[in-house]
Amino acid sequence: MSSPLSTTGPRAAQPVAGALQRSLKRFDITAMAIAAVLSFDTLGQIATGGGEAATWTAVIALFFLIPYALLFAETGAAFPQEGGPYVWVKLALGRPAAALTTLMYWVTNPIWLGGSLAFLAAETWDGFVFHLGSGTVGDYAFKLLFVWIAIATAVVSLRHGKWITTAGAAIKVLALAVFTLTAVFYGVRHGFHGLADASFTPTTAGFLALVPVLLFAYVGFEAPNAAGEEMHDPQRDVPTALGRSAAVAACCYLLPVLALLAVVPAHQVTGIGGFMDGARLVFSVYGGAAGPLLKITAVMFVLALLTQGSAWMIVSDRMQAMAAADGGFFTRALGTFHPRLGTPVRTNLLSGAVATVFMLAAMRLANGDAADVFAVVLTVAVTTLLLSYLAIIPALVLLRTRRPEVPRPYRVPFGTRGFLLCAGLVYAWILIGSWSALFPGALEQLFGIDYAFHDVWGVSRASFETFTLGTVAALLIVGVIGVAVARRRDAVRGAAVEGGFQGAG
Repeated sequence: MSSPLSTTGPRAAQPVAGALQRSLKRFDITAMAIAAVLSFDTLGQIATGGGEAATWTAVIALFFLIPYALLFAETGAAFPQEGGPYVWVKLALGRPAAALTTLMYWVTNPIWLGGSLAFLAAETWDGFVFHLGSGTVGDYAFKLLFVWIAIATAVVSLRHGKWITTAGAAIKVLALAVFTLTAVFYGVRHGFHGLADASFTPTTAGFLALVPVLLFAYVGFEAPNAAGEEMHDPQRDVPTALGRSAAVAACCYLLPVLALLAVVPAHQVTGIGGFMDGARLVFSVYGGAAGPLLKITAVMFVLALLTQGSAWMIVSDRMQAMAAADGGFFTRALGTFHPRLGTPVRTNLLSGAVATVFMLAAMRLANGDAADVFAVVLTVAVTTLLLSYLAIIPALVLLRTRRPEVPRPYRVPFGTRGFLLCAGLVYAWILIGSWSALFPGALEQLFGIDYAFHDVWGVSRASFETFTLGTVAALLIVGVIGVAVARRRDAVRGAAVEGGFQGAG
């Protein structure tokens, strides 16, 4: 593992290489992808789109999820270096572009963890397990505990941490299966009243509202490759694992959304309470057992959210650590992996600090109204993540066309043409989703669709744009400064080394 170069690109940076342990097998990669991609916090938000949400969920699964999974199955098997997307963008576009892309990709996750995940977990715990109150000491304590437990699970060695994400994946699939079957049972007994006012006909307005959150829900299959050199056999296991996890993800989004909409009228579904409010209704078929079952489901729901955050912290922190170790960010110290744990502990702690700051800032937004905060913070996370793919997808294309000599154990059907077609489809979706997330209402106005901003978001456009555009602008500034500092540091170090050689001569 200490070999500095290979035909497929740079291996792990020297501060990292000795600490990595190969512990991920095909089952672990599949579970990690499912844990990362299945987003419980987006189910309710998707279902708020009504009947057409199911239509668009299926359409985007067909025309985005499948080509997206094919792209990353080929690239992940061909370029299995630690750091995944960071390495791919660096090889194709250079280190500055890779550093900026990785920053946007990485920061999504502490924002998401401290924002929508922590808020949804607290709202669920407060409503179904134990009363916390909004804005109370208990509310703050719960969210802080949620954030730092997720960080702690990312700090432990991957050999043990992988079982946390595996358990999270199993909890998600089990909870969604129980909910879906119970909803069907409820509908058979009481009628599928939610279908009465549900229209499955797709509309432009529905598309523009749903596409950012659906893309956010479906992306993430490249995430396990951030731990590429901790896999036993990535060339063989990555394509198979991504194929399996993509099929599971498509079913686990479409079926619960259909089940939720079948029994709950669309106008009663909320983004933050959608899944659990639906569970409260359908679990009534169990009579006296409904209360305990609902409480158990709520605990499972919170644990699933926790492991979801953990899975993304595990992979995104590795990407950011690799960027730092490679000299692409402020200090190489952030790229040091713990010699015993094999994890980037310093980057993990930085993620925890960012998540905490963002949680505290989000508590101040909209006077702490959980529903409004949830929607706005989720949009910030959607925006930063989708923006990172604006560089990642072109990087995949360049690696495919410029480095044909690299062995590719798996290839997208129909060769280069098939690869380019998939990349074109995915990139078009990402462009639409990024713009819709960053400037909600802009495309609606272009198509002559009425858009009442405050009714949709619960905050003024000024507050929304200050929070979202301000976050993106701040990240870009930090990223540019980080790249400049890294370049300056390397230039000074190079000059010092050159001066030393001349002195010795």
